[in-house]
Amino acid sequence: MPILWQDAMASALYGPGGFFVADTGPADHFRTSVHASPGFATALLRLISEVDSTLGHPDRFDVVDVGAGRGELLRALAGLAVGVSARRSPDEPSLVAARPSLAERIRFTAVEYADRPENLPEEINWTSEIPAGITGVLLATEWLDNVPLDIAVHTEDGWRYALVDPDTGAESVGEPVSPDDLDWLTNWWPRPETPHNNHSRAEIGRTRDEAWAQAVGKISQGLAVAVDYGHLRGTRPVDGTLTGYRGGRQVPPVPDGSSDVTAHVAMDSVASAGAAVARCAYSLVLQREALRALGADGGRPPLSLAGTDPVGYVRALAAASAVAELTDPAGLGGHWWLRQPVGIPLGPVVAR
Repeated sequence: MPILWQDAMASALYGPGGFFVADTGPADHFRTSVHASPGFATALLRLISEVDSTLGHPDRFDVVDVGAGRGELLRALAGLAVGVSARRSPDEPSLVAARPSLAERIRFTAVEYADRPENLPEEINWTSEIPAGITGVLLATEWLDNVPLDIAVHTEDGWRYALVDPDTGAESVGEPVSPDDLDWLTNWWPRPETPHNNHSRAEIGRTRDEAWAQAVGKISQGLAVAVDYGHLRGTRPVDGTLTGYRGGRQVPPVPDGSSDVTAHVAMDSVASAGAAVARCAYSLVLQREALRALGADGGRPPLSLAGTDPVGYVRALAAASAVAELTDPAGLGGHWWLRQPVGIPLGPVVAR
């Protein structure tokens, strides 16, 4: 029986036996920035350290990862934080040396519907809901693209919902969209007037806006960061972006629980919703720009290093290649970074 896409996605991704709650997790099916290179976690730790400094090094610093998969990012961040603490110079001023290190003050929380992985380090908390009162950083890497949404198709009498058969992926046309969804489409996914460039299909991002606004609302003071595939109002794709992934391959979006079902994010709409809650300006840039500002530029090491330190050159070259994947504009570098401060200045946490 055909149902709304939002209901089909919710069941296929997060229901009993759903794609994100069963099996070994999404890492077996598609490659994200978290899995591509340790340089991603290294850059995020620099950002976390900047926020920590901006907050005045609070007694407890929260790092909350929403849509945490199986905890891969927090595992990497926890290891890096400990390593940075261990390398602190004994020559630091006594006042700084007396202050507990970030590794001693940081608290990691993974937010995911799946059961807690058996081998997850004890210092990483595991929960199905975003905790309230966050002081620190909330991360959402490729979370919003999996927040279920409805699909609209444009007909002679206006926008109507697309219905889907969960078993086959076959679509049919349903009822006219609700007033709230029509308002969202009018504001954020307008149809061009030119006859040769009409949008015939749209992904109603209102649920993503609400999810992000709720996440931002959980922060008492700090920074929310969303990293995702996305688009802006002036360049919405004509027929949308809904698709599926399974086993490392793109597949038709059949919401039967056997594959990921995802759609790109209307990043400007999400940003506007978060800013309304935070009452602070946001920053929206491409991943390659954000990572380069954090010191990850993917540049090749100087060739002279090969003569003086061949092993070091090979190591640096491998690291540069991994970062290059993160900054490739045709791939992961095309992700958007939405950085929403809450109660702190925007400048210090987005500038290098």
